[in-house]
Amino acid sequence: MHDPQPHPAPQPAPPPYVYTASPPYNGFAIASFVLGLVWGFWAGSVLAVIFGHLALNDINRTHKNGRGLAVAGLVLGYIGVGTLALVILLAIIGAAGGGQ
Repeated sequence: MHDPQPHPAPQPAPPPYVYTASPPYNGFAIASFVLGLVWGFWAGSVLAVIFGHLALNDINRTHKNGRGLAVAGLVLGYIGVGTLALVILLAIIGAAGGGQ
């Protein structure tokens, strides 16, 4: 028998999906985060702060990834530097009060 309805025209193929590469992560941001975690007798905290600021400047200039890592490294680094300052202050107070 004869089919009374015409068949629909074939649909065109969808366009191919284009993969775009994301920008690489900033190395200073990674270093800042790792050093902020490790602290390393507070030398790591100071380096985390330095590398974090370098990373943020570079990320703003080059649009690389890693802003969150840089900020986390800065926060951890400043916590470490603040802890170091508190330990030094308590040591000075303890030394001054211990001589009585």
